[in-house]
Amino acid sequence: MGPLKGIKVIDMTTVLMGPYATQMLGDYGADIVKVESLEGDVTRLIGPMRHAGMGPVFLNTNRSKRSICLDLKKPAGRDAVLRLIRDADVLVYNVRPQAMARLQLGYDVVSAINPRLVYAGVFGFGQDGPYAAKPAYDDLIQGATALPALIAQTGDGVPRYVPNALVDRIVGLTAVGAICASLVHRDRTGRGQRVDIPMFETMAGFVMGDHMGGLTFEPPLDKGGYARHLSRDRRPYKTADGYLSVIVYNDKQWQNFFEATGRDDLRADKRFATFAGRAANIDFVYAELARIFETRTTAEWIELLTRADVPVMPMHDLQTILHDPHLEATDFFPVVHHPTEGPIRSMKVTATWSDTDAEPSRLAPRLNEHGAEILKEIGYSADEIAALIRDGVTRSPPE
Repeated sequence: MGPLKGIKVIDMTTVLMGPYATQMLGDYGADIVKVESLEGDVTRLIGPMRHAGMGPVFLNTNRSKRSICLDLKKPAGRDAVLRLIRDADVLVYNVRPQAMARLQLGYDVVSAINPRLVYAGVFGFGQDGPYAAKPAYDDLIQGATALPALIAQTGDGVPRYVPNALVDRIVGLTAVGAICASLVHRDRTGRGQRVDIPMFETMAGFVMGDHMGGLTFEPPLDKGGYARHLSRDRRPYKTADGYLSVIVYNDKQWQNFFEATGRDDLRADKRFATFAGRAANIDFVYAELARIFETRTTAEWIELLTRADVPVMPMHDLQTILHDPHLEATDFFPVVHHPTEGPIRSMKVTATWSDTDAEPSRLAPRLNEHGAEILKEIGYSADEIAALIRDGVTRSPPE
C-alpha cells in the first residue's frame, strides 16, 4: 500500500511540524517508528480528550505510526536508537542540531553506522547564519517573516498571527518533498545525506514570493507588497444575510459578472474594463464589489454566480465545513473506530495515485504501544526488554 511502501522512517519529532511531515510519509506507505520520551509527545496533552494522552492534536498528526518510548539521555536508550537506525532509510528530527550533537546522534555519528540514511532536520534557522542556535516556534517565524505586519496593513493596524500553525505545516510539507527527493538521490547513488529544512528561510521565501514586488529590482521600484492581497476589501463579502467568498479575476469572469448583475456601467468604466485597470485601482474595485454583494442573500448569489461561471464558495466555520456537500460526497471526514478512543473523525489522504493507493495504515498510537514489538524487531530478547523497563530506559506496554 502506498508509494513509499518498504521505506522505514525513524521519527524523532514532537509537537506539530515534524509529526505532520512524518504522518504524511506514513500515509504514503512508509513504516514510521515514532520515538517518544517517557512522558510522550506534549501534543498528547492538548485539547479535549476521552483518555489521558490522546488529545485531538496528537490524534490528527500521528496516525500511520508506531510508538516506542526511550530515555535517550541514558546510554541504553541511545543504543536502542542506534540499532533502529542501522536498517532505517530516513531519520527525521526537529530539535536544534546542537541538541542532536549533545545526544551523540549527529550526522557524523549516524552516517558512519548507516551511510544510506537520509538524515532530515526540521528546525528554526539555517546553520550558516547568526540565528543558527536560536529556538524557533510558529509564532516567532510568522512575526519574523512579516505576516503579522501584512495583516495589520489590511485591517485595523494591529499586527496579529494567522490563527493556524501555518509555519509548522508549510515547513512540514516542504520537508516531505525534501525527504522524497533525497530518497531518489539515494536510490541513484547508493548514498544518503544530511538535509536541513529551516523554518525561517522556508517561510521567508513563501511570503516574499508574493510580496517582493518592486523590491525585486535594484534599485527598488516600490516598497514591496502585492496590492491585491493587501486591499482592505479583499475578504469574504457581506451579503444580505451572511458572508460569501468570491473572486472575479480574469476578463471573462468580469464580463460574466457584468452580464449577470446588469452592471453595464461598470463594463464601460476603465477602472473595471481591463486587468491592468483593475490592478491599478484594486481598492476601489473591491470596495464596489463589497457594496454590490450586500444587495442579495448568500443563496441568491451562489446560484447566480455559479450559473455565470464566476468563482464562488461558501464561507465556512469550523462546524459547517464538516457538512460541506463536496467533502461529504468524497467522504473527507470519515468517522473511524479507534481501538481505545472509540469513534473519532479522521481526514482523508488528499493525494491520489492511479497505481499505488495511499491511506492511513493505523490510527494514532498510545504511548509506547509498539515498544516491545519494535525492540524485538531489532534483536532485543524478552529479558533485555524487561531490563530496559526495570532501568527506566523505556516503559511497560500500555494496558
